[in-house]
Amino acid sequence: MPFSRTIKKYKFFLLVWFMLAGVSASHAAIQAREITYNTNGTALKGYIAYDDAIKGKRPGILVVHEWWGHNEYARKRARMLAERGYTALALDMYGDGKQAHHPDDAGRFASEVSQNALLAKARFEAALERIKQEKTVDAASIAAIGYCFGGSVVLNMARAGEPLKAVASFHGGLGTQQPAERGRVKARMAVFTGEDDPMVPAAQIEAFRQEMDKAGVSYKVVIYPGATHAFTNPAAGEYARKFSLPLAYNANADKASWEEALAFLADAFKAK
Repeated sequence: MPFSRTIKKYKFFLLVWFMLAGVSASHAAIQAREITYNTNGTALKGYIAYDDAIKGKRPGILVVHEWWGHNEYARKRARMLAERGYTALALDMYGDGKQAHHPDDAGRFASEVSQNALLAKARFEAALERIKQEKTVDAASIAAIGYCFGGSVVLNMARAGEPLKAVASFHGGLGTQQPAERGRVKARMAVFTGEDDPMVPAAQIEAFRQEMDKAGVSYKVVIYPGATHAFTNPAAGEYARKFSLPLAYNANADKASWEEALAFLADAFKAK
């Protein structure tokens, strides 16, 4: 083959490669960054994710971590929400981005927050105000989702009357020291729980239903057969083996609950 034709062929393949690379880059639009925000002198570590290919403002969603703390799992969920067109903030309820690597530490960290309603409220509201500052966020359209400990947090924030469109709890505890009151709850509430979860027994689910009915709250409860605690987290099995905890990942329940939650959130944001 003549040298000139070889050069032309090489240039053609190079052009095609650059064009394909450009297409790939255009689809890699999810932007994510770590942030630090503060409340009462405590630094809180957050993680913001959004799709920069979407123009204009969109709803914002807070993601509250499991009792292990603000870790990669919460960040992954924030990115998954960004892929669906939201701006998401994985927040920090423990302070300084603190993470637990043993159940004893996780239980202590979670108790320090859950047993101090004012502290929990202050840290949640700090994240709420922070996400409203994002230029991609419609400050009037904010929701929150949470896992395990975080699921309990978002339910309690809704009970406390936080200005949220909706909250969704995945395998979170449903008990509370401050039951919902009629006229106070602004958010729609969704609970996704496992039928075999020893930490959220049937009696607790029934008590939650009665509480919501009495308070006139718009809510739904979805129970997944065969699912136990932490059913959405692929690392649950590792934690179970390492610490002898009643945890297990359930891929079917994980997928089903995620799609249910997305439909629930979309409906809540569309509601007037």
